[in-house]
Amino acid sequence: MEILKYFFDFFMHLDRHLDVMVSSYGTWAYLILFLIIFAETGLVVTPILPGDSLLFAAGSIAARGSLDVAWVVLLLSIAAIFGDTVNYAAGHFMGPRVFHNPGGRILKKDYLDRTRAFFEKYGGKTIIIARFVPIVRTFAPFVAGVGSMDYGRFIVYNIAGGVAWVAFFVIGGYWFGSLPLVRKNFTIVIFAIIFVSVLPGIIGFIREFIRMRRRA
Repeated sequence: MEILKYFFDFFMHLDRHLDVMVSSYGTWAYLILFLIIFAETGLVVTPILPGDSLLFAAGSIAARGSLDVAWVVLLLSIAAIFGDTVNYAAGHFMGPRVFHNPGGRILKKDYLDRTRAFFEKYGGKTIIIARFVPIVRTFAPFVAGVGSMDYGRFIVYNIAGGVAWVAFFVIGGYWFGSLPLVRKNFTIVIFAIIFVSVLPGIIGFIREFIRMRRRA
């Protein structure tokens, strides 16, 4: 419970914790951020790690001069690209066998099915679009590795999506995160980012629910 409590507090007060981390670890903070983004995109067992909100918070910290925004964008783009590459390889070699347990708490088959639905709707562009959708972002490269996409196409979408995702949120945090209004209401901003990120999934769920009701 203590771990969950700390994780929730870290997630809701990213700006404060990042400030402490940067002041405590200096340049090692870049490595810590790199590892978090890599894990969030590259390991199917960590889909709940902060992604969009962490990038925005890192951008806001960079605006205060504690981090170099160019290095943040470069290093975290590499982390995102490398993460998806590792995830693709895991999907290619392990396949869907790890999702055999429908009641799994972490590797839920529902996550895999949801990502496959994305592939059916958007094709290869899923790798780019999924960057902006929590959970789907983590499982999209895995599903691509299972057999939906050849590696040549995947790496192109991977690089484009990784750079676009990181740059969008880091630069957004850099320009807006240091504003007094945003800093004063940073937790609300984080909730707003999360809500906008999951909104496509909510809309999709509502549409599916309405469709099922009509069939019934």
